[in-house]
Amino acid sequence: MIFSFFFCVVGPSASVGWYLWERAADQYASTVGFSVRTEEVSSAIELLGGITELSGSSSSDTDILYEFIQSQRLVADIDVEIDLRGMWSKPTQDPVFAYEAPGTIEDLQSHWQRMVRVSYDSGTGLINVRALAFDPEDAQAISTAIYQKSQQMINALSDIARSDSIEFARAELDRSVEQLKIARAAVTAYRNRTQIVDPSQAVGTQTALIGNLEQQLATALIDLDLLLQTTREKDPRTVQARLRVQVIEERIAEERRKLGIGDGADNQAAFADLVGEFESLHVDREFAENSYTGALAAFEAAQAEARRQSRYLAAHVLPTRAEQAKFPQRDVLLAIFTLFAFLIWGIAVLVIYALRDRR
Repeated sequence: MIFSFFFCVVGPSASVGWYLWERAADQYASTVGFSVRTEEVSSAIELLGGITELSGSSSSDTDILYEFIQSQRLVADIDVEIDLRGMWSKPTQDPVFAYEAPGTIEDLQSHWQRMVRVSYDSGTGLINVRALAFDPEDAQAISTAIYQKSQQMINALSDIARSDSIEFARAELDRSVEQLKIARAAVTAYRNRTQIVDPSQAVGTQTALIGNLEQQLATALIDLDLLLQTTREKDPRTVQARLRVQVIEERIAEERRKLGIGDGADNQAAFADLVGEFESLHVDREFAENSYTGALAAFEAAQAEARRQSRYLAAHVLPTRAEQAKFPQRDVLLAIFTLFAFLIWGIAVLVIYALRDRR
């Protein structure tokens, strides 16, 4: 049992300790911390018109950024930019912690997971990144590249959101302009067809004319009654008075037929129908004008939103440069290895002695 203890625990632990202190290369850490912030200042048009903000929540952007930092696309871009393979394969005497170049992109991404640690606090939206390298300048270059690529990613998301909002607002504005043109063209065609600018004014004029004719009719009837009491039936004055009454009554009937309130049929459209048609066209035009005003305000708000950076990356810790190597954590690694080796050895000894006791 003592021999197995030295063979399974002491010997491997000593080998691991020798490798960590003699062969493992020093690693330097560079940290950077940032978060995604959304601009909440409203434009003047939004304040006056009560238009809601076009920018979205920053929490979803932070989730996207967290996944982006661990993506193969980011690893490939940073490798092309600063040569990750060359940085992580510098120590030739350390095959455990160094990268074996050139390798595939999958191998590089797997090594990225070992050398770059990303922590994300969903409550505060803060992202902290720690990058390891065998040179302090290399570690700082990696963390700086991560910060710059993350900033480019957020700017790209902002550009997409701005483009979508402007295109949607422009499409709505074009649709409202076309609708307003159709409504105005319908009103113009109505006026050309009927030769009436505003039927409501024409109806008022026609009503006043009928009222005036009715007053003249009342006066003519009184005059006729007076003549009938003082003259004969065949008197020329009586005939003239009857003819006047008849002409006024016919004129009143004609004017009422124009308004659509008289008896009989008329080839021309009644004023009531003309007024109803005009009111329908007028309502359509007012709706098109209101729709155009709202679409124009939304388009101006979208342009104002595009002119300001609604999303931006706020760094609370800029990329640091280490002066002392803190990794690999040799004491911690040796303690963990020794603990697991002791546990495995102890379990194996217990199993062996249990089998021997059963025999």
